[in-house]
Amino acid sequence: MHRYLVAAGAVVAVAALTACTQERQNQLKRDIQNWTGTNGVLEVYAGDKVVKRFLKIDKLSTALGTDDNAARSYRFGYGVLDENDNSLVDPNEKRVYFEVGDFSHYVFFENPR
Repeated sequence: MHRYLVAAGAVVAVAALTACTQERQNQLKRDIQNWTGTNGVLEVYAGDKVVKRFLKIDKLSTALGTDDNAARSYRFGYGVLDENDNSLVDPNEKRVYFEVGDFSHYVFFENPR
């Protein structure tokens, strides 16, 4: 009997998720990632060259105004600064706070390693 209840619950969950719009599904995925974290990489570009790379980023956040709660023109987060550009976290590399502005050219992606 317990197996049938679990299976029925799974069917209901899948049906509810498929009934959501694509945007709502994406929002749910982002909410889950915000809770569980992501092994993200942020690469900042100057032209076609990577000038800074941050590793082990959980998430990028959009800054909000204190009084008006309006979105600000930059994103921020915490990550390990890849000082020697080898895409690995070395013992001497530290976790730092960073900000990237609207006019920065950057790519944020999940680390494939």
